[in-house]
Amino acid sequence: MIRLIASDMDGTLLKESGHLPADFPEVFAQIKSEGAIFAAASGRQYYNLLEKFADYADEMLFLAENGTLVMHQGQELYTHALPLDIARALIERGRTVKNAFVILCGKEAAYVESTEPHFIAEVEKYYARYEIVEDLLLVEDTVLKVTMCDFTSAQTNSLPVFADYVDQLQVSVSGQIWLDVTNQGANKGKAIAAIQNKLGITFEETMVFGDFLNDLEMMSSGYYSYAMQNAHPELKAAARFISPLTNEEEAVTQIIKEAFQDTKK
Repeated sequence: MIRLIASDMDGTLLKESGHLPADFPEVFAQIKSEGAIFAAASGRQYYNLLEKFADYADEMLFLAENGTLVMHQGQELYTHALPLDIARALIERGRTVKNAFVILCGKEAAYVESTEPHFIAEVEKYYARYEIVEDLLLVEDTVLKVTMCDFTSAQTNSLPVFADYVDQLQVSVSGQIWLDVTNQGANKGKAIAAIQNKLGITFEETMVFGDFLNDLEMMSSGYYSYAMQNAHPELKAAARFISPLTNEEEAVTQIIKEAFQDTKK
C-alpha cells in the first residue's frame, strides 16, 4: 500500500517546458482516491510551488527549498533553518565565485543583489517572491538556504569553493547551474522522515522520484525510490528503481498509474 508519494520537480515531474504532465489532474485524483498524499519535494521556493499547484494546494504537501520548509494547507509542519551568521559567511564566500550569483533564500522571500537580466530570468523561474537588495548581509529573515546560480557549472566552478563546508553543512549540486547550501542534515530525505513520523507512514508505504544530487537522501526514504532515465549517474546508483522514461516522457505519472494498477491485482 502506497500512502505517500513525493516527487522532485525540475527534471523529474515537470517537463522541460516547466509544465506538469498532461495527465497530472487524473493522476492526482487517483492518488487521493487511493487515500495517499502527494508531496512536491523541490529546491523551489514555497510560494513558487503554490503557484505551480494552485488547483491542488489545499490537498497536498510542499517540501520546499530542498526540504528545509514543509507546508500543508498554509501551516508550517517542519523547518530546518540555517543560522544567520553561517548564512552571512556563505554569502561572502559566494561573492568570490566568478560568473555566479548568490541568492539568500528566506522564509518570507528570496533576496538577491544583482539585477543582471539573465540572472533575474533564472530567479523568476523558481522564486515567486524575491527582493533586490543592496547588501545581502543586512537581510533579516529566517534563512532556509544559500544558493549559487553558477552560469559556468555548479559542480566544477562553485562546489570547489565551498568544499571546506561539506563536513559541517549540507552542500548539494541541485542542477547544472545550481548549488544549494543548507544546515547540516537539512535535506529532502530528512523532511520526508519528519512527515512519515508525523503521519505514521512507513518506509514501505513511501514512493519517491528524483533526478539530481539534491534528491540523493530522498532515495533512501522510501522503498519505491525512482530515478528518472535522465537522472544523474549517482542518483541512479542510489535509487532502487530506474525509470525507462524521462521527465519529458511523463515518467512520474506513468509509474504512479502502474503502481496503483498493480495494487489492485
